[in-house]
Amino acid sequence: MAITTALGRKALIALALLPLSACIRFGAEPPPALMTLSPASEVPVGQTQSSANGSTITIRIPSTPQEISVQRVPVRSADTQIAYVPDAQWAEPPARLFARLLSDTLTARTGRVVLSSRQSSIDPGAMLSGELRSFGLDATTREAVVVYDASLMRSGANNVEKRRFEARAPIAAVDATNAASALNAAANQVAVQVADWVGR
Repeated sequence: MAITTALGRKALIALALLPLSACIRFGAEPPPALMTLSPASEVPVGQTQSSANGSTITIRIPSTPQEISVQRVPVRSADTQIAYVPDAQWAEPPARLFARLLSDTLTARTGRVVLSSRQSSIDPGAMLSGELRSFGLDATTREAVVVYDASLMRSGANNVEKRRFEARAPIAAVDATNAASALNAAANQVAVQVADWVGR
């Protein structure tokens, strides 16, 4: 009798926990797809580059304000209000994606050999760093906005050049699909502007 009562009590506890377990989630559910950037200027497959006969440059991952240091897409509805686009999430932090886009674009458009930070200690060349000031949506103008403050130290120079680059791309709606394509377009515009500035 005692065994039956104990089993009955365990069954009641298990049944009581079923609705609760359906409500418990560890972390947010991932979106249907993750977003990334795709370079408009691609590096040819199989192309060999050498620092022996080409100019080199090191591209540092840009610093970012807190609103874009996460993998979500900020949207501004006013100067002092920031929200995030539902179901829009980058595959990795935007600063890393943007640095990789800059690397591909500079290589394709200027022929520069892009080095990692470790490689640059062996073969110092130009150095490109900066801050990614904006990488999100503006709900009031319905545009994707990318703003990059670049700092360039050219090879052999002892001074730093600074320049702000900005690009905007229209969005049909503030959602994940439109955010991805518009931000990709704006980021590529900025990358081309930076490459042309570095390569002059």
